[in-house]
Amino acid sequence: MLNMPKVDLKTLRNRLLMQREVFSQTPEGISCLDSITSHLSRALSTELARLESIALYWPIREEIDLRDTLLTWASASPHRHLALPVTRADRHLDFYAWGNGDHLVPNQYGIPEPDLGHTNSKRIEPDCILIPCVGWLLDHSAHRPKQREHFWRLGYGGGFFDRTLAQVRQHKPTVLCIGVGFDWQALDPEEWQPAAHDEPLDAMLTESGLHHPQRN
Repeated sequence: MLNMPKVDLKTLRNRLLMQREVFSQTPEGISCLDSITSHLSRALSTELARLESIALYWPIREEIDLRDTLLTWASASPHRHLALPVTRADRHLDFYAWGNGDHLVPNQYGIPEPDLGHTNSKRIEPDCILIPCVGWLLDHSAHRPKQREHFWRLGYGGGFFDRTLAQVRQHKPTVLCIGVGFDWQALDPEEWQPAAHDEPLDAMLTESGLHHPQRN
C-alpha cells in the first residue's frame, strides 16, 4: 500500500507554481533555461536523432519554453514535424501539425491550439511527446514492477496527459514521453506518490541533462 501524501495536492501545486514563477525571472532561472535548451539541442542530434515528429506544448505559467529550439530542429529537414495538443471534450488530447506563424485559437483554458477549421490542419501521431511538469518524481515503487525506476509527473490535476499517454501507448508503444522541468522541482516520495491511473515518463529533461530511468 502506498503512503498517503503528507501535503495537500492543491497546496503542493500552488507552492511549486509560485516558486517557478519567481525562479524563472532570476538570473539562475534564465541560466537553467539556457542549459535545458542546450541539452535538448544536443540530444536531438545524438540519442534522439531518429525522431521525425515531436509534440511540444505552448508554455503557460512560466513553463519552460522550447519553441525556438524545436522550430530550428524542424526547419533543418522537410521530414521533421512539430505538433501542438488540442483538447477534446472527453479530456483527451490530439496532436495537430504546427509551424511558426500558424493560426492558433485559445481553448477553454485560454491556451493557444491549432485552428482545426484551417484547411491545412493535419493530425500527427508523434514519435515523441514533451510534457511540462509542475513537479516530478523518480521512484520505482509506484504501481510498476521494481526492476526499473520510473519518472512521474505532477501536473495541474486535469489528467489530460495521463489519459492521452495511456491511449497513445496502446497503438504506438514506441512513443517517447519526456517530462520537462527544473532539478529543484524533484519531489520526495514521502511528499507525493502517483495514483494508479498516472502514466510514467520515459525520460526527464532538466538543466542537468536528459535523464533516463535505470534498470536494476
